Amino acid sequence: MNPLANEELILLSYSDLKDLLKRVLKNYNFRDHKAEILADVFTRSSLDGVYSHGVNRFSRFIDTVKMGFVKKDEEPTLNYTFGATEKWNGNGGPGILNALAMMNRSMEIASVSGIGCIGLSNTNHWMRGGTYGWQAAEAGFIGICFTNTKPNMIPWGGSESRLGNNPFVIGIPRKKGHVVMDLAISQYSFGKIQEYAMKEEKLPFPGGFDDNGNLTNDPFTIIRNEKSLPVGLWKGTAMSMMVDLLASILSGGDSSCKIGSRKEEYGLSQVFIAIHPHMISENEMERIIEEVIAYTHDVPGFHPEDKTYYPGEKTLLTRIRNKEHGIPVNKKIYEEILQL
Repeated sequence: MNPLANEELILLSYSDLKDLLKRVLKNYNFRDHKAEILADVFTRSSLDGVYSHGVNRFSRFIDTVKMGFVKKDEEPTLNYTFGATEKWNGNGGPGILNALAMMNRSMEIASVSGIGCIGLSNTNHWMRGGTYGWQAAEAGFIGICFTNTKPNMIPWGGSESRLGNNPFVIGIPRKKGHVVMDLAISQYSFGKIQEYAMKEEKLPFPGGFDDNGNLTNDPFTIIRNEKSLPVGLWKGTAMSMMVDLLASILSGGDSSCKIGSRKEEYGLSQVFIAIHPHMISENEMERIIEEVIAYTHDVPGFHPEDKTYYPGEKTLLTRIRNKEHGIPVNKKIYEEILQL
């Protein structure tokens, strides 16, 4: 029996986990300020309950550094500018650092022009996409960002993966807790599927296809064949294709087609949009947000245990719990990080 099925967990404080990750990054010759930021983002993702793209993904990130796909010392460079839009080259640098810099740049443009749009080519996995929605919302901006990926999702009606699950993020600032949507265009992100695999649990709903084209909730099958299920079926197919087109066109970078021709996933294309909500008063904006949340928040469920949440609400609840009790880290993953 796989011991991970028993969820052998240890609890770490935010500072202890961050310090551990920073020490590992320094061991791989990351400059101090980069190690600080990267360790913080990985730790915050786990603090917020997104373990799949936080500490669970850290060892894999180090592997991509060792293999040379992530170039730790590279910085993004500006290729082109027109009005409130810019194209940047990520130069193969760490995806987290590139993404944070591009969202910051889009907010700088938006503070002057009302909106800023950045296309970023030749970058790497940004880990938790919601990081950049929260980044914008915490700065008082509406943030929109999306990325393409390698092909890991079948187009509806097809039998082979030709589309990426291309995560899409929207962040809206709110006094009582920001509203942040972070979703893959597949029913489950592969990081979430891997979480269920580690626990040897089935997915709650079908998340992909087996080799015969039947829907399956077996995470091991979906990880092996990379045939994930588009969210909304044919609608997800259209959404994924449009995200890939926009990311590639606006950045001048590679599409999922080209990314899929490589043995490893790198050279991604991303877009970062910031909108300054100056066209509406802060009070009116809060009124609209509260109206929408209240209307959908407490709707009766079909079952007594049912409850609705607004995007980002469960993240805030998990953040509070993990701050109080500690961040749960799988013991095997913790030991792998110690070996680094």
